[in-house]
Amino acid sequence: MKLVKRIVVVLIIAFAAFYLITRPQDAANAVQGAVGAVWGAGVAVVDFFTALVQG
Repeated sequence: MKLVKRIVVVLIIAFAAFYLITRPQDAANAVQGAVGAVWGAGVAVVDFFTALVQG
């Protein structure tokens, strides 16, 4: 099972490197989208707790 996991990880890293080298603009857009989603989720959590404290 460890061998299969290692092979999958290597394939994912190889695909990411290939994508980064062949389409750097699209890779940057994907990263920006992911960061934006995480940031938006963080803001939503802060807004929730702020509303909860304010009553």
